[in-house]
Formats: sequence, C-alpha cells, structure tokens
Amino acid sequence: MLNHRYSLHGVQRQAVHADTWCPQMTVTAPTLDTAQILVVGSTGWLDAFTDAVRSKTEASVRAVTTASGALDTVGQSSVDCVVTEYTLGETTGIELVNRLKEATASIPMLLATTDGSEAVASEAIRAGVTDYIAVTESDDQTMDDLIERTADAVRTAAQTITRDERAQQFEAVFQGTQTATWVLDPDGTLKRVNQPAREMIERDCDALVGEPFWTLPWWDETETARQDVRQLVTTARGGRFSNAVVFQSSAAPRRVLDLSIRPVENNSGDLVSIVVEGIDVTEQVKLQRDLQESEELHRVTLKNMTDTVLITNDVGEYTYVCPNVHFIFGYTAEEIYGQGTIDELLGERLFDRDDLAENRVLKNIECTATDKAGREHTLLVNVREVDIQGGSVLYSCRDITKRKQREEALATLQELARSFLYAGTHDEIAQHVVADTPNVIGVEASAVYLFDADANELRPAAHSQTMRELHGPLPRVHADGDTLPGHGFITGSTQMFEDIHDSDRLDNRATDLRSACYIPLGDHGVFVAGSDTVGAFDEVTRELADLLAAAAEAALDRVTRESKLRTQERQLQRQNDQLTTLNQINETIRAIDRVVVEAETRDEIYHAVCERLTSGGRFSFAWIGAVDPTTDTLESRVWAGDEQGYLDGNQFAVRASGTEPAGQTAASGEVTMVSNVAADLRTDSWRTDALTRDFISVLSIPLLYNDLTHGVLTVYADTRDAFDEMAKTVLTELGETIAAAVSAIERKNALLTTSITRFEFEIDDSSFILSRLAREADCTLRYNGGIQQTTEGSYVFVTVDGADVETLQDCASGLAGIDEVQPISADADGGVLRLGLTRPFLALELADHGAVFREAVAERTKTTLTIDAPESIDGQTIRQLVTDTFVEVTLRSKQTLDQTFERDVHAQFLGALTDRQLEVTQTAYYSGFFESPRESTGEDVAALLGISPPAFYQHIRTVQRKLFTAVFEEASFPVTGQARWVE
Repeated sequence: MLNHRYSLHGVQRQAVHADTWCPQMTVTAPTLDTAQILVVGSTGWLDAFTDAVRSKTEASVRAVTTASGALDTVGQSSVDCVVTEYTLGETTGIELVNRLKEATASIPMLLATTDGSEAVASEAIRAGVTDYIAVTESDDQTMDDLIERTADAVRTAAQTITRDERAQQFEAVFQGTQTATWVLDPDGTLKRVNQPAREMIERDCDALVGEPFWTLPWWDETETARQDVRQLVTTARGGRFSNAVVFQSSAAPRRVLDLSIRPVENNSGDLVSIVVEGIDVTEQVKLQRDLQESEELHRVTLKNMTDTVLITNDVGEYTYVCPNVHFIFGYTAEEIYGQGTIDELLGERLFDRDDLAENRVLKNIECTATDKAGREHTLLVNVREVDIQGGSVLYSCRDITKRKQREEALATLQELARSFLYAGTHDEIAQHVVADTPNVIGVEASAVYLFDADANELRPAAHSQTMRELHGPLPRVHADGDTLPGHGFITGSTQMFEDIHDSDRLDNRATDLRSACYIPLGDHGVFVAGSDTVGAFDEVTRELADLLAAAAEAALDRVTRESKLRTQERQLQRQNDQLTTLNQINETIRAIDRVVVEAETRDEIYHAVCERLTSGGRFSFAWIGAVDPTTDTLESRVWAGDEQGYLDGNQFAVRASGTEPAGQTAASGEVTMVSNVAADLRTDSWRTDALTRDFISVLSIPLLYNDLTHGVLTVYADTRDAFDEMAKTVLTELGETIAAAVSAIERKNALLTTSITRFEFEIDDSSFILSRLAREADCTLRYNGGIQQTTEGSYVFVTVDGADVETLQDCASGLAGIDEVQPISADADGGVLRLGLTRPFLALELADHGAVFREAVAERTKTTLTIDAPESIDGQTIRQLVTDTFVEVTLRSKQTLDQTFERDVHAQFLGALTDRQLEVTQTAYYSGFFESPRESTGEDVAALLGISPPAFYQHIRTVQRKLFTAVFEEASFPVTGQARWVE
C-alpha cells in the first residue's frame, strides 16, 4: 500500500490507508482514455501498473527500461504523461526528469519508487516532478491509487495548458487590437494599458500605473475634460456601462476618442476591475464636418453656378426657383414666381409628357429663350421627374449661346483653313483672314501686318473697310516696341485692350477704335482686330481670335516652307545643271590632259586645247595668244571654233582695262570674265564685234607657271553666264596645267639641244643673299653652279676669297635669308661654305624652264650672273625671269656656244648619280679631298656628312667608276632619287 504521497510543487498530501480506501470508488478512466503514457523502468510494480492501466482504461501505454529509451520515445512521438522508477541502472529517474524538462516542460512526470526516503522525496520535488509516490505494495488498491494520481496529473496538466492558452489569447486580444484599452482597479486607478493606447502619448505608461484614470495625459488638461472622464469611471464603479466622446489635445494632430467603460464583476457580483476602450473617431468627426461644409458649399454653389434649376408641379407652376436665375434670364426669383407657369419662360410644349413619364428623364433639349433685356439665348435643358416638396418636374437650364456662337465660328474657321490651302502667297492669306474675321470673331474692323525683313518694318498687307473708316490709313511701322503692332511682333505676346485709348503706345489718338486685339503671327507679322465698342472682346471672342491667328500663322508657315522648297528645288536644278556642265568640262579637261601628256611641242598642246574646248559645242571659239613686246599687243598663236574673222578685226592691246578681255588678262596676269557682252555695249568697241558673232560670254585665262607667262587662253560662248565660278575655277586650273606642260617641253628641249646661249648679267640688288653676304664680309663669293634641293630646303656651295671662313660664317649666321652655315674647307684667305637658304634660289626657277644658272660672282660693289639657256628657249623668257627677280639688271653679254660632247657627258654622268652620291662627292670636292696634297682626309669629310669613313670611301669609289664610264664608254644611266640637282 501507499504510505505517503506528495503533490505537485512538493506540497504534502493526506496519507491514505487501506481501511479508508473505498473499493466502490470509480477510477477517472475517461481522463486517461485518450492519453499516451510512457512507463520507464524494469521493476515488478511497473509491470503491474502497466497491466492495470491497460485493463481499466483506454489509455495507450508504452514501456521502456532505460532513460535513453525514454528520451528517444518523447522525441519521436506524442506523450501525455511519464511514470518512471527512481533507479534506472546507469542513471536515476530524477536525472531523467531533469533531461525531459529540458526537452519539454508541459508533460507531467511522476516519480515512483519502492526505496523511497525523505531525501529522495526532497530531491524529486526540487527536480520539479508532478507527483512523487512511495510504493510499498503491488496490490490492486495501490495500482488504482497510482492510476488515479496519474489521471490527476494529466488532468491538471491539461487544465494548466488550457488556462495558459486562454491567458495568451486574452493577452493577444488585449495587445493586438487597434482599439486603445485600459484596465482599471475598482478604485479607478490605472492597472494595465495596451500598445495602441501607449502609442497615443509619448510618456512612460508603466510609470502611470496606480494613478487615477481621469488625471492621465490621454485627455485634455482642462478641468471640464477631467470631470467628464471621472464621471464615466464613477458610473462604471456603480456597475453601469457608459460612454462619452473626449478630446486628446496632446496628440498631433488632435484626436477625438469615443470612450466605452464597462464594469467587470466576479461570480459573486463583486466589482473586480473596469475595462475602458477608446476608439479613434477623428476621421469620422472630420467626415461629418466635411459633410456639413459640403452641404453649405452645395448651397453656395447652387446659388452662384451659371446653370439654373427650376422645379414645377404638374401644371407648370413654380415650386422652387434657383437663386442664380438672373445669370441667364436677368429676372429675380420673385419675378420668375410672378410669371405663373414655366411656359412663359421656356415656351409651350418644350417636351412630351408621355416621353418623360416613360423615361423619367429627358436630356439635352435645345430651345431658345428671351431674357429680361430682350436678348435671345440658346439653352440646353434637362427635364427630370422628381418628388420634392410638392414639385414633380425639375428643369436644369444651361446657357449655350456662347458655345453655339463658338461652334458656328469654328465651322467658319474650318472653311477658312481650307481656303488657306489654296493660297500661294502671304498677301493672299492676309486677304482671307481679313475677309472672314467678321464671321469668326464677330467684329468688322481687322487688318494684317506682314514683316518686311529687308526694311525691318511691318507693312499693312490687308485691312477691312471698317478698319479704314474707324482708324484711317494704316502706315508702315518699324519693328520695335514703340507702336502697338511693333510691340506685339517684337515681344511675341498677345495684347487685348478693353479700350485701346488706355495704351501709351497708341500712335493715332484720333482713332475711333475702342476694343482691340494685337496677336503676333509668329515671325510673319501681326493680326489686328477691333471694334468701336468698349469691352467687345469676351472670353469666347478672345479664344476665337487666337484660333484665327493660329490658323493664319500655320498657313503662313506652310507658304514659307513651300517657297523655301521651291527655292531649294531651283537651287538643286541649278546645281544639277552646274554638275552637268562641270562633267562636260571635266570630260574636255581629261581629253586635253591626255593630249598634253603625249604632246611633243608647244603648238601641239595649244592646238589640242583649242580644238577640245570647241569640239563639244559648249564653247563657240577659243584661241591662245602671246604678247608681242614690240607692239605691246597680244598676237594669236593658235585658234579653233567659229572665229568669223574676229582675230583680224580687233587689236588686242595689253591694258588693264578698256580693252578686249584677252588684253586685260595679258596685262594683269589675272582671270578676266565677262558674263554678258551686251552690257555696256556702247562703252567698249570690242563688244560690238563680239556680239555680231554671237560671242555673248567671254573667259580669258593666263597660262602662268612659276610666275612666267606663256600666253593667254580666251574662250567664247553664245549664251549669257556660260562661265560660272565652278567653270572658271576648272578652266583656270587648266591654264596652269597648260603652262606647266609647256615648261616641261622647254626643259626637255633644253636637254636635247647642243647649242646654248650664254647670258651674262650684272645686278645691283641688296636683297640677293650672296650680294649681302659679300658686302657684310667685304670679300668675294663665287657660286659655281651647285645647288641641292631637299625636303629641308635649298643648299648651295660658295667659294670664299678675301676673308677667312670663320668671319664669313659669323656674318652668314646673322642674315635672315640663311638658316644653316657649314664650313667645308678653309685656308688662310678663304675656303668653301655650304649655305642653307630660307628663300627660293634663282637656279631652281631657271631649271624649271630648261636654263642653267652657271655662275654667280658677288663682290662688295657688284654681282655678275652667268646663265646658259638652250636655243629653244626664248631669250626674252630668261631676261624676264632675271628682271622679275632682281631690282636693277644689266645685260652685259650674250653669246652662242656649242657643247655637244660636254652636255652629253655631263648629262650622262649626273643622271647616273644618286642624291647621296652627288652630295658626298660635292662635299669632298669643296673640302679639298681631291687636292694634292689633300686638304681634308676622308675621315674629316665623313664627319662633316655624319657618316662612317667606310661609307664615304664606298660612295667616292662608286662616283669615280660612273664618271669614267660616262667619259670612256658613253653609257646611258637612269636618273634616280627625289631631290633635284642643278648645275
């Protein structure tokens, strides 16, 4: 039997003896019928207990012998109660209880043992067992008592769980609701407060616990507000429910709370607490206030809106007249009531009664009505069946007079826009605008100013007769801000005047115009409309005026665009014509170029040029002439085309003006173009001769190459403006090509001829670099015909006599025409210098024409030049080149020489050398390398040239071999290199 038992939490229960146990007692089996019981241990009484539970209840019992088995079972399945033995082999039942508590604290755990003691009982109670049982016997009574205690533990645990769940539910409702809730003690002091209430204030709510509810900071601090809340609490303490609306002034924004207070009583009817709920009704209060304001606004709107509302009974008698009835009809509400029925106002048979009865509402009935002043209005009426204070029909009347006028004006404006499509000029559009202004805007006086960009003025392009009668003639006005049209155009802003006389920009104070508008038409001008009535422009009229101006501006833009397109098309056509002409000219030029390349003589080139220019039919006549210095006239060399005796009938005097274009070009060296020969016909006699031969256009071009004129090419056409700038440019380039080809032929002939003419000139020109250098150094300089032309510039070798090389080097370094001085050789009284020149040297220009600058001797007081020219070159050409280069020139001698062998050997030898070979040889020669004894060694010359000694000796041996080959074998060698050497 059980001699002791201990309840949950270690509270000792009453001892139960066998003589007090009632065998007829009913075991609370239903409590265990659905329970899952785990039995832990291996003692005999546990087996008896397991059998008793299974036989007397529907509970499910699982038995394990070890603590680890118990832990696994609890972890893997649902267990409602654990009954364990104290001794479990490797551990104790108390240790198992502790480990189970760590896994789950909600399962009731009973510790039963046959070896119990006070120490074990105390240890079990500290471990937190649900019940401790000391088992002394294993009879039925003991097992039934053990089953009962197990059922108590399961039931108590279930009640605890239920109570905890309910507490959690209450707490969730208390804290989770959006309603502010306070719990008060029966004396009205604060006990608890939920989160929504806490969020209403910025105070620490826990510090307010115990304070009287009516003193808390949730309410206005006024005495009235506190008394209202206190009265609510007093009512609740009396056991009655109450509510009230209070204000919370501390909130931002200000809140309005609807407080409900309920008393909470226990089963005995005693007051245990007071629950206060506060609902934020700020929004509802605001909506109610807004509704009131909306109703007031509705009354004000109804009074001030332009639509008029009328209500009548079935016979048409007024039951309600809107206060704003005067807006449309001009009558007061009393005057409308006095008319009797609505038929007097809107006319009879405004609508069909049967239709209204069937549809209950009839919309957009258009009618006309006359106001008190006799003006006719177009109305849009809606009729509706109602039942309002004795009225049965409601009329809503809207004045659409302006809208109808606007619709009619827009229709007219649309027709006007169509007419704009057929207008081709700005003036035509201006006429259309003025003609339709009365139909669109409703005013008779109008005008359109168009901008004249050339004069920077606004000109009156069109105006109505009424405008002229009221305002007088419209003058041109300057495009500035001083006048009304000018100000509107410059600022680009519309100007509307109730009375134009109020404007300080009105230039005509005598005008009868009163109302007026000035609307800019973009960059095109200004539209003006006016009336002799003050305030003639209302909102609709202004809008229509803006629309008319916008349509006119769009039409003017279209005409401008189309005009520009036509101009561009014409330009494109002209460009196409020019390209066609250019292509034709280019074809002619290409044909001429082919002939020029293949030509062998000057005349062959001239014939080819004239024939090609006139063969295509574009040009009628072409000829090339050269200046005869004896007569100072232009003599014909070659011509082609329809000459018709023109060359024989005219004297082509070489003058800058007042003569035939060919003579002008020969005198000026510039292109002369005459687009229309017929102009100034009586001024120049040559124009009559040209016009009788249908020579309408003339272009004369100089054949100029390196400042040397080879003649004049003149071309004639039978149409005006036959030579545009493009043709002029192309034919001018053709003239340069012809001159270059002629120069090339002269150079070629110079190389082939064996007879030369030697010219000796004496010059006096301080600009000649050798003359200046000789004068500065007080010595004699001799140039013996060696010049090197490279990408860096021109280099010449000069021999110095009468001054040491260092002195001459210092003088040369200070002259602007010399940028490099290199001593080649030196002795006691002279030497050789290599000079780098910054300006072109005469030898190069002579070489372009086949002549050779043989020698120049510059002394302190004079300089002499020796030039060799082939017989094929005109001596006048040489003289011209020299006189064009120097200021004072005197021809001292002229003689003819035969240099057949010398020229052949010289040409063959120079043609066989490369540029570098010639440079090395000349440097060696002038440095005294070939003297005996040598004045400079090969190493010295190599250092001057910036090359190695072996490279120098290799160049010298190659040059010597080529020289001996030219002398002894008379072999021909190809010319190589890009630099040009002249000797």
